[in-house]
Amino acid sequence: MGFTEVAARAVLAAAGEAADRAELLALGENAVFALDSGRDGSGAADRAADGAPSGAVVRVGRGLELTERARHELRVADWLAERGIPAVRPARPEVELVSGHPLTFWHRLPAPVRPAGPADLAGLLRQVHALPPPPFPLPRRELLAGVERWLRLAGDALPPGDAAYLRARRDDFAAAMAEITPMLPPGPIHGDALPRNVHVGPDGPVLLDLETFSDDLREHDLVVMALSRDRYGLPGEAYAEFVRAYGRDVRDWPGCAVLRGARETASCAWVAQHAPANAAARHEFARRITSLREQDTSTRWHAF
Repeated sequence: MGFTEVAARAVLAAAGEAADRAELLALGENAVFALDSGRDGSGAADRAADGAPSGAVVRVGRGLELTERARHELRVADWLAERGIPAVRPARPEVELVSGHPLTFWHRLPAPVRPAGPADLAGLLRQVHALPPPPFPLPRRELLAGVERWLRLAGDALPPGDAAYLRARRDDFAAAMAEITPMLPPGPIHGDALPRNVHVGPDGPVLLDLETFSDDLREHDLVVMALSRDRYGLPGEAYAEFVRAYGRDVRDWPGCAVLRGARETASCAWVAQHAPANAAARHEFARRITSLREQDTSTRWHAF
């Protein structure tokens, strides 16, 4: 059985949580659940300043290989708190390993007051990009590092020729990235900078999903929105809003095409891992791989 909602709920149950009452918020590299009971996972009610239960969110990692990544996310969250950056905060300080899966617990955020927009994301990125290095090492943003694992998880659901094509494309873009000259000084980045990773609560925008936080080209955080405009249907005015709020347009940088191509390669392989158990993923993978093979940069991709 693959990493499904049912499998993730079984891990939650093994951790002693009320899995049947948990609300699934997302399913990807992690299964993200809001816990119904308002417990922080340690047996005590986690209460907000007004005394009401604030609840917790738990992230269940796909497998043991994501354990260090989960520990990294907790370290980053603590550091951002020290630096005053609005970001999600841990409810427990350590990763818990349950049935071969890493679990992390987080304070549940208040209900959003509105959807996050491009300017919200840009404002947070400006704060992150102004940070000095933390007192612990940050990894590089290894954009293509997951390709082999995702193809392995896809297994026989992928035509062998498509898997070979993605591996060759990965190698080509890895070599090209080593040669590009940055537009901005490298440093701390979020690594997956999308409005969906921003929560706008009563106190303003908050940064989510810190697991890809890295020390690398700042352009990694900017090319994500450019690709959203070109591939995922982000309106031109929304992209222009992002550029105005951040102050730079990454598309003016000669290295943009290289980072875009690397991210497209990774995004195509990421969908592939879901193909064995999900017909929609197989369909979306076929759309993406065909457009890459045909060098069609205008085919619309659908978020998955």
